Amino acid sequence: MTSTMGDVDPDGRRLRTRRSREAMSRAAFDLLAERGFGALGVEEIAERAGVTRRTFSRHFCSIEEAVLGDVDQDVHRLNDALSRRPATEPPLVAFRGAVDDWLTAEYGGVDASRLIRRWELFRRIESEPALFAGYQRIRAEGGQESVRIIAARLGVDAGSDLRPAAAVAAGSGMLLAASRAWADGEDPAALPRLVDRFFATLGALVTEIRVEESRS
Repeated sequence: MTSTMGDVDPDGRRLRTRRSREAMSRAAFDLLAERGFGALGVEEIAERAGVTRRTFSRHFCSIEEAVLGDVDQDVHRLNDALSRRPATEPPLVAFRGAVDDWLTAEYGGVDASRLIRRWELFRRIESEPALFAGYQRIRAEGGQESVRIIAARLGVDAGSDLRPAAAVAAGSGMLLAASRAWADGEDPAALPRLVDRFFATLGALVTEIRVEESRS
């Protein structure tokens, strides 16, 4: 069927929305790097991104939300990857696989250079109280959604079954620890390797607990 001007193209509209948000987030980050967080203004971000202030306000409620826009999208993409993992996988295995899927899809191959921007942003987050608070909110909301996804996979009530919350706490804790080590290091490409190391360490620690319990 031939489309008309009145037709609605949801996929095209979503793509335009994503690109617009990404442009504003990039502009906010670039200005952050140039001037520092205290000197950021909505007008400057909108002008740098080539949009109006009204467009900015339609997508973001604050400057810190714009700076962290890509991080927020990463959390959503990680949860999308989690929802697509095989239903037969145990909760923590599914979370671990989702992290790999997300890193490969967003930062693998030709997109590996994008990790540099994330690395530079993560190196700034804890030194800016407003950014740190926004990041903590994003993590908390993303974790709650991860718990809901795993509870649905298991067909359980997350309020009475501890497995979804425990799996997310362990998995997101390893991702956070890897992210902090990554931000403190000097290699922007190190995040996937650090994720591997932290999850492997978690597995070793769980094995140690089981060995000690078998002895008692």
